[in-house]
Amino acid sequence: MAVGTEYLAEQPKLRTSAIVLGAIAIAALLAAPFFFYPVLLMSILCFALFACAFNLLIGYVGLLSFGHAAFFGGAAYFTAHAAKVWGWEPLAAILLGVAGAAAMGLVMGFLAIRRQGIYFAMITLALSQMFAFICLQVPFTHGEDGIQGVPRGHLLGIIDLNQPLAMYYVTLAIFLFGFFAIWRIVHSPFGNILKAIRENERRAVSLGYRVDRYKLGAFVMSAALAGLAGGTKAIVFQFATLTDVQWQMSGEVILMTLLGGIGTLIGPIVGASLVIALQNYLAASDFPVTVLIGIIFVICVLLFRRGIVGEILEFTKRRSKGAA
Repeated sequence: MAVGTEYLAEQPKLRTSAIVLGAIAIAALLAAPFFFYPVLLMSILCFALFACAFNLLIGYVGLLSFGHAAFFGGAAYFTAHAAKVWGWEPLAAILLGVAGAAAMGLVMGFLAIRRQGIYFAMITLALSQMFAFICLQVPFTHGEDGIQGVPRGHLLGIIDLNQPLAMYYVTLAIFLFGFFAIWRIVHSPFGNILKAIRENERRAVSLGYRVDRYKLGAFVMSAALAGLAGGTKAIVFQFATLTDVQWQMSGEVILMTLLGGIGTLIGPIVGASLVIALQNYLAASDFPVTVLIGIIFVICVLLFRRGIVGEILEFTKRRSKGAA
């Protein structure tokens, strides 16, 4: 009883600490473009949101998808085409990308969730590769050239996104919206059911939950948020190419999530920041970036099995228990 009372007493403190840290992080992000290259920061934000969307599926449902590049790249193509060919306003084009990714997630999820483990992963990979082949063949994607010269336009007809600072703050707002949506999903009754399915699916079934429906719902939400990241990236970098839909992109987001920490809200952001920063700063060097990232990944697997953020949280938990 005393332990429960102490735990309840600590909750306001933990909540206050989280609010303070969140406010500091947002303030740092608002000031970041005055100290760092805005395009690099926007790239990190896009891939961080992509990794967070992927983590929603693997970290809180326990489903490993090798096909998330289809949602990320597919939304990029939909957004780029709507903005360049149809002349849509950028926000409307991004929303079209999100809707397209969600629809793809509904179809792919309906086919994949009937299997578990490696079978689920292989089905998502196969479906993603089929979509990549379609993107190579259909005319509107322009094949290997991709869709180039996508106009950023004016957000809501007012904000000129051709200005780097304006584009950065819009990207930041989209990232914060996506992160808040993931946080809300995870801490909702729906999120608690997803965690129960991850921990013991048979027990969740015995309690009367329609497990397949919850899995499909989580898959569609993850796909839509991945599409939000892909559509935003198409507007930021003004192109969409086959690189965004190929299996290497799925492998890259898996790597980001593993490095940061599966099942943690902040972990994918840390992992994406590390990978994108290394790719950017080592791009001009003779040392192969993929080799260095691979070495870091091996070190993390051997020494930090929970990922960077996961190990930090575990160390903090052990230390607090020792102090108590």
